[in-house]
Amino acid sequence: MSDSKNEKPTQPHPRSQGRGGGAPKRNNKGRLRGGKKPPLPSYKRGPFNLLIIGLVIFTVMMVLRPLLSIDEISWSEFVDHVENKNVDSVTIKDTEITGKFNEQGLASRADKGKASFVVYYKPEIHGDWLGELLKQMKEDGVRTDSEPPRIWLWNLVGMIFPILILVGIFYFFFARNLRSGAGGMLMSFGRSRHRLQDKDRVKVTFNDVAGVEEAKEEVAEIIEFLKNPKKFQRLGGRIPRGVLLMGPPGCGKTLLAKAIAGQADVPFFSISGSDFVEMFVGVGASRVRDLFKQAKENSPCIIFLDEVDAIGRKRGAGYVGGGHDEREQTLNAILVEMDGFDTNDQVIVIAATNRADILDHALTRPGRFDRQIFVPLPDLKGRVDILKVHAKKIKLGPEADLERLARGTPMFTGADLAAIINEAALAATMANKDSVETADLEEARDKVRWGRAKKSRVIDEYDKKITAYHESGHAFIQSVLKEADPLHKVSIIPRGPYGGATFALPEKDRMHYTKRYCMALLQVCFGGRIAEEIFCDDISSGAQSDIQQATNIAKQMILTWGMSEQLGLISYGPDAGLKDIMYVMPGEKEYSEKTAETIDKEIKRITDEAYKKAKELIESNKDKLERIAKALLKYETLDADDVELILKGGELDKPTVADLLAAEQAKNNQPKSEQKEQQKPSDS
Repeated sequence: MSDSKNEKPTQPHPRSQGRGGGAPKRNNKGRLRGGKKPPLPSYKRGPFNLLIIGLVIFTVMMVLRPLLSIDEISWSEFVDHVENKNVDSVTIKDTEITGKFNEQGLASRADKGKASFVVYYKPEIHGDWLGELLKQMKEDGVRTDSEPPRIWLWNLVGMIFPILILVGIFYFFFARNLRSGAGGMLMSFGRSRHRLQDKDRVKVTFNDVAGVEEAKEEVAEIIEFLKNPKKFQRLGGRIPRGVLLMGPPGCGKTLLAKAIAGQADVPFFSISGSDFVEMFVGVGASRVRDLFKQAKENSPCIIFLDEVDAIGRKRGAGYVGGGHDEREQTLNAILVEMDGFDTNDQVIVIAATNRADILDHALTRPGRFDRQIFVPLPDLKGRVDILKVHAKKIKLGPEADLERLARGTPMFTGADLAAIINEAALAATMANKDSVETADLEEARDKVRWGRAKKSRVIDEYDKKITAYHESGHAFIQSVLKEADPLHKVSIIPRGPYGGATFALPEKDRMHYTKRYCMALLQVCFGGRIAEEIFCDDISSGAQSDIQQATNIAKQMILTWGMSEQLGLISYGPDAGLKDIMYVMPGEKEYSEKTAETIDKEIKRITDEAYKKAKELIESNKDKLERIAKALLKYETLDADDVELILKGGELDKPTVADLLAAEQAKNNQPKSEQKEQQKPSDS
């Protein structure tokens, strides 16, 4: 470190004292090295000091007030006033007499103007004289009173006690709130409401995070910078100041941020974007400044801004109004604070959002949030890893197949998978099982996706028949078409708003949707309605969700994916980038009416083509579909192996729902001793 005159003396960091730091060295004239005078000490008075000064002034005024309204007179003047009948009342104490003048006395003292007086006397000298004066005053009708002698300590206590009460009230309402910062209770609005977890409390590491391996690799250099900053300074590289985590809700953005802090072993400042906005204008910006100030004092550390889109929305027409908007002021404060970082500030800002498309460009430019990391939905391998992480917390049975469960949970987030493991553990506990089995995991998956099974719901036989044929149509086409995902199971047990459900088991995660796959999905969607029409001689409202799903698939094929020969390779879907430069009214079309008519015709053509193919397939295999429907009415739930056996002409040999209910009822009616005897061989 050079001693040039142009270099400003720097104050050492408080944490460096005791490890070779300390106050800067001075010469014999009290100057710092470099010839500059030390800065003058700051004597700013805080609110508590001003409060103490005010109480002292109030106490002095209370003590002096009686003295300012009372006139002190001599003994001889007092005798003259008594003889001239100028006294209205007197009070005799041990060494003083206080009293009030009557109207005649006030008139005689027009130059004084004070209605009360006090006279000090000595009992050993004026005692006898005072007795004669008392007799005269009683004859003249003067009110006389006397007080017992007081000890001076009680006088002092009587004077100070009310002041102590006032001080206590002020302390209770104001001084207690000073602990949260300058300004007490009122100015605490400007304090940051972050939650600080020091490095001893952050227990989450990369071992607790799964399914986001690429994101973990991208933040590895940030962890290395927090551990060893000199390693990056050697070659002059600058570490990213901010990291923006983007992705759907529940994919583990918050967990990843905590893992970064736990892996780097640094404090973790966590705050939500909505915590900055308050009813008072300017509070958000004040909280931002306070947060970054405390973070720099505790560096190296991590600041985590969750749901940053609450304050980081685009500025301009259609988003926020005016330069005095509270969110805009808060956003400006964040931009300024992130620009104020030095290369030596070991503070990393991590933000998370699932609406990265609405963030202001000034927030996402290089120099602010340099690194933007996408946290996607987990793939098949990621889902297996996530299930294994959460399965460590429960007792899993040896036959439980987590890989099969992962295959049956496409598009599930990490939060959904954690909920499945937890629901399975709860179900196994309620069933008094020793461990969580595969049946519990699959039931938990169906519960998380579709809702709880309504086994006690009484269903009309005709409705049950329609549901059975409807789901049989889905299951049959799902099993026959090679382009569709393999069938997992089909059930007519109501779940949530659905009367039944057909579940697929994808063999892999699809990165692309081919036209053949989309047409197969459309045929599966229409299989239920076609089965109702053929076997029940009527149609129902049960195909509502199927029709909606098929319409959405057809629209995507035509408007976005260019799978229509009539329209060609042109995107007619909503352009998200257009909203960045202009405000688009809801429902506004970006194509002509003639093109809209062509789009409607193409959607109708594709759906009709899929409907026609599915109907031909079902009409040529009516006997197979009918056998599936009858099996559903008997067993209520069929898995893929059961459906395959039925399609090959085989017969199912397993207990029906009625048999299972009877066995359960008989088990419950048994004495507890017999139940324990039956459980012993299975536990050994």
